[in-house]
Amino acid sequence: MSTWSPSSWRNFPILQQPTYPNQEALKRVEEQLKNYPPLVFAGEARNLKKQLALASEGKAFLLQGGDCAESFSEFKADNIRDTFKLFLQMSAVMTYASGTPVVKIGRMGGQFAKPRSSDEETVNGITLPSYRGDIINGNDFTADARIPDPERMVKAYNQSVATLNLLRAFATGGLADLKQVNEWNLGFASQKEMSNKYEELANGIGDSLRFMEACGVSSKTYRTLRETDFYTAHEALLLPYEEAFTRQDSITGEWYDVSAHMLWIGDRTRQLDGAHIEYMRGIQNPIGVKAGPSMDPDDLIKLIDILNPENEAGRMNVIVRMGADGVAEGMPKLVQAVEREGKKVLWSCDPMHGNTVKTSNGYKTRAVESVLKEMKQFFQVHKAEGTVAGGVHFEMTGKNVTECIGGSFQISEDDLKARYHTHCDPRLNADQSLELAFMIADTLKEAKK
Repeated sequence: MSTWSPSSWRNFPILQQPTYPNQEALKRVEEQLKNYPPLVFAGEARNLKKQLALASEGKAFLLQGGDCAESFSEFKADNIRDTFKLFLQMSAVMTYASGTPVVKIGRMGGQFAKPRSSDEETVNGITLPSYRGDIINGNDFTADARIPDPERMVKAYNQSVATLNLLRAFATGGLADLKQVNEWNLGFASQKEMSNKYEELANGIGDSLRFMEACGVSSKTYRTLRETDFYTAHEALLLPYEEAFTRQDSITGEWYDVSAHMLWIGDRTRQLDGAHIEYMRGIQNPIGVKAGPSMDPDDLIKLIDILNPENEAGRMNVIVRMGADGVAEGMPKLVQAVEREGKKVLWSCDPMHGNTVKTSNGYKTRAVESVLKEMKQFFQVHKAEGTVAGGVHFEMTGKNVTECIGGSFQISEDDLKARYHTHCDPRLNADQSLELAFMIADTLKEAKK
């Protein structure tokens, strides 16, 4: 660690970074961001680490989710509110059914940059640089829009500030009060079977609250009944932005990335000798590593040794994303290697990224059945190995979108064009997310027996 600094990543090979044509403008923005206030505090990141340590032991469960990529054009208070309400709904379902507290982390307030499979894309014979997220360039397929602009980092920061401010208000200002459980239902979540199921659960919570209040326990006297902890996370992809928000904690003297409570490394940027690993090893935030089908067990152990040399509980989150047909073959050997080496990790399931397909009418989508299949196999592997399935990682939204097909609501390929709003990858809507929450709740309940 003596050789690490917030900028030492610049001496290592790096992938998935834009090429800014104006380097002077980039340096100016970087210096500007270094003087901006933090988005989160080191103490909050430490609190999250403690909660993730509990999840790694089966004493809590991680629910991580949000947009594939936040956008400037979709930035609206109602969108933030509805996604937050969806978190509350899903958490209530899981906690009430299983008796397991839920750690809530939003892909919000910083999830702007996206890795791409190619540096360029071609449409109708025209080739332009790929869209890499609103923090880097524009989604419009024009030459001007696709030029990386460092000023977009400033706009992303300002939007993140406003997002975090609103999330904190929701978490502590009354919306999260369990007495509001019937009010969290989103207006468009009208799939009858799912709505009835949630209403039955909400009524059960209401009955329990009335009993507790009669015994002298109410939301007026207990903070945990009227407020909730809500954390943020994003992929630490654009390292000039992350470096600008790497600050030394005045209490511990340790370095934290104060752009989010938790950061993760994607499956495309986890090279052992790469810049992203070098950067992440020096910050004290909880961190995640995506583990796709190409993850070698020995490489995973090496990654854990680099990123968590003290084997600290709550520090490492291995986010498995194998695809519905790859879990049974690819995941057990990773779990076995980690157990054999005695590494403390939180295992979570990303059933989204390995199940993306393109439909005959040209839409990128995911089948809810494939998402469900991968999740079930994730839990089955942990049951077989005697280890803990600690969490899930969804791309989801509280908006009434039609981006993923199937589920109880039965969205078809023809339905996709109705409300397909994502700037990048398809997201689960509220009905689909709730359906999965009930499945997770049943699994957790069964595991407690």
